[in-house]
Amino acid sequence: MSKDTVKEFDFNSKDFERVRAMIYKRAGIALADSKQEMVYSRLARRLRATGINSFVKYLDDLEAGRLGDEWESFTNALTTNLTSFFREAHHFPLLAEHVKAHRNEPINIWCSASSTGEEPYSIAITCCEAFNTLTPPVNIIATDIDTNVLATAANGIYPIERIDKMAAERQRRFFLRGKGDKAGMVRVRPELRQLIVYRQLNLLDEQWDIRGPFDVIFCRNVMIYFDKATQRKILSRFVPLMKQDALLFAGHSENFLYVSDSLKLRGKTVYELDERRGAAVRQSPQRA
Repeated sequence: MSKDTVKEFDFNSKDFERVRAMIYKRAGIALADSKQEMVYSRLARRLRATGINSFVKYLDDLEAGRLGDEWESFTNALTTNLTSFFREAHHFPLLAEHVKAHRNEPINIWCSASSTGEEPYSIAITCCEAFNTLTPPVNIIATDIDTNVLATAANGIYPIERIDKMAAERQRRFFLRGKGDKAGMVRVRPELRQLIVYRQLNLLDEQWDIRGPFDVIFCRNVMIYFDKATQRKILSRFVPLMKQDALLFAGHSENFLYVSDSLKLRGKTVYELDERRGAAVRQSPQRA
């Protein structure tokens, strides 16, 4: 073995399988065989941070509860957060159309995998534009399992390059440019941030600290990390939280029709309740 391939910590296939089982149980994430190097790289940082010099001891201590809040850091390390403003742009005109159709009532939206905030802010911008005001009748709850990305999202501060594909008018209306030592950064306007409440939530938890009914649920590019049984369980819990005409937005590579018979397609990767089946499992709406 050449010098540059020697690893700082021993990490074998048995360790990898153990990590796979632990993150699946904790967060429902099904790691592919090809992710062994990624797992080593990300968890090696946790070993250094905790001062532990072997994966076996780290995982033993983690499972035994000897590392305090380390479960949170373990989960954060293995969570992938790829996002951008107005990702899968075809969804947002349909969102605008939907919220305008409900202008006479409070509109409740749940972004169930907010990552670093680009998605919930894109939702908020769409609603502001739909109603032509920075204070639309919209309540957005944004959740994620990763507490680190939630902190970034709540701050709403980004490198200016993250918004360079937006129209100039959008940039001016919804972002403040940094000056001095903040040059090269932008911050989401406070009015926009006030539309969103951020909460930590694990979709695998037995109890969700969240109540419907929702007009819109975004669950995009999340289900691809879960197996079919986990997808089915999560979708079965979404259905009772949806209003009769609610929309559920999925990611471009996700197909919920093969997982739930309570949903039908409304548009490209956009779903609504199939009342022929969905009505049987929906519960009486509860408001937060």
